[in-house]
Amino acid sequence: MASDQTAPDQTAPDQYVFSDPTTRYPRISPPEQHQDEPGLQSRMTPVPDLGEDSYRGTGRLTGRRALITGADSGIGAAVAIAFAREGADVALSYLPAEQSDADHVVEQIEAAGRRALPLPGDIRTSEFCRLLVADAVEGLGGLDIVVNVAGKQIVQERLEDLSDEQFEATFQTNVFAMFWIIKAALPHLSAGSTIINTASLEAYTPAPMRIDYATTKGAINNFSKGLAQQLAPRGIRVNVVAPGPTWSALQVTDGVPTEELPEFGSETPLGRAGQPAELAPAYVFLASPESSFVLGTTLTVTGGMPTP
Repeated sequence: MASDQTAPDQTAPDQYVFSDPTTRYPRISPPEQHQDEPGLQSRMTPVPDLGEDSYRGTGRLTGRRALITGADSGIGAAVAIAFAREGADVALSYLPAEQSDADHVVEQIEAAGRRALPLPGDIRTSEFCRLLVADAVEGLGGLDIVVNVAGKQIVQERLEDLSDEQFEATFQTNVFAMFWIIKAALPHLSAGSTIINTASLEAYTPAPMRIDYATTKGAINNFSKGLAQQLAPRGIRVNVVAPGPTWSALQVTDGVPTEELPEFGSETPLGRAGQPAELAPAYVFLASPESSFVLGTTLTVTGGMPTP
């Protein structure tokens, strides 16, 4: 399976090597660029770092079977690669238009000696979400981990410019799909299984031009904390990762104003944006037995930007 995507020019040491976090990854200053949704990571400048050349697994997820949405690029792709290198088989959910990016991730999973199950389609309908889970269970022989990463983020400076269609599509992608997928997956999850959802720094500090996106991220936090309490007696853990500014295709598809891209992430105390590779270990921790007493928690990975 061929792919034209290449890894970033500068590669950080693996996650077990100590280094200065301010310089561990480059301080990018992306040129102004724009793609129509959903965008392709392989066409970004610079290409985000998924940990292709740096993530080193230690067998923490050996034999596990994971379904990951948004697994073609960005954080979802980095998580898929990390899970595979930790020993998990992975079902990848993504839009058909993102196939070339997904091919790159499939290559990485297979190179790790694990099974990759590509499942393209649009998660904005309950019918597809139920089919997605059924296909993942059949293709992987069961399911142990559900990771919801896929998201929609479009800036609108004024509420009057935020259309009903965009507001609905943002909730369908970020909240409804999470609900539909988890509901369909629960009959297949046994004690020891994990669910990891993806919120955002904006659940706490909403950007005024991303009101719909920020609102969904607050909803994800509350949904996950309530569900964690409901599922705890069954031995199923639910947690959340809340990223800060992370370089991904969301930014170049109107997630950030084009003219602001050269300064993206510079507001963090580390002075730089995060790379998807830096988010993956948080998901690995929450999926692994190491976090057995961790549930209903939001693990913030924000480059030092404070949250309540």
